[in-house]
Amino acid sequence: MLGFGLRAQAQQTPEAFRWIDFHAAGDQDIVVWVTRSLEPEKWTAIREIGVQYDAALVVTTLRPSPQSPTTADTFNVWSVSLKDHSVNALVKGVNLRLLDWMLFAPGGPRELGALYDDCRECNASTFFTAFYYDVRAHGWGARWIRGEQAAPLASATAPPGVAVTQVYALLADPNGHELLATWSHFDYGNQKPAEDYLYQYDADPWSRVDRTQLLANKEAETMKRRLCSVTDAIADLKHGQDSELCRDLLDPQAARRKARAR
Repeated sequence: MLGFGLRAQAQQTPEAFRWIDFHAAGDQDIVVWVTRSLEPEKWTAIREIGVQYDAALVVTTLRPSPQSPTTADTFNVWSVSLKDHSVNALVKGVNLRLLDWMLFAPGGPRELGALYDDCRECNASTFFTAFYYDVRAHGWGARWIRGEQAAPLASATAPPGVAVTQVYALLADPNGHELLATWSHFDYGNQKPAEDYLYQYDADPWSRVDRTQLLANKEAETMKRRLCSVTDAIADLKHGQDSELCRDLLDPQAARRKARAR
């Protein structure tokens, strides 16, 4: 069973959205329609169907063979038209965790946040996306997709001889606008100076199109402090605040004393 069974309910679900009840007689027409639409695709089971207007957000799982353990399951998320049976693949991976409804475009509808990994029983990388109904396309979309993956949160692998610290969090502005920020710090020891990469993920307030920004200079320094000071972010979207990197940033005097003692 996938982690998406543990949905958070802290934020209000959009009025036009509802999850389908597979056992309800009134929902059987949607179940049959979605099943027929997905017949040409590869899947073992349909796990979730969410409907908004004329499109369904569908989660399927694929098991390699009937004898395979459940841990071998992979997932796919699809946008299925409820008008013409067209299907669009959004993301795929393992260990899908549907989170809360989030506000990335001020003034727009909330979107369903999700985490997933790229492999199981390996050095997996974790990615973050949000599923949203696209009014212009009459279908569902997934945020920050580059190639086959969404916004990278954490990687279990690091270059040889390099210490990598990763800090990230879902942040909220006073107006309710939310954004994902990530900080990757590469410490090369005596080889060369350390490098920092800070990214901000949200949606353009006017077009509501995905926006990925590489922060630099004052913006980057401000975001470092903001990330390290986070206390109330969603648990699955908060990491690294207890790292030595953050402790040294928030307490520079202690960091200097430690440096002199070395």
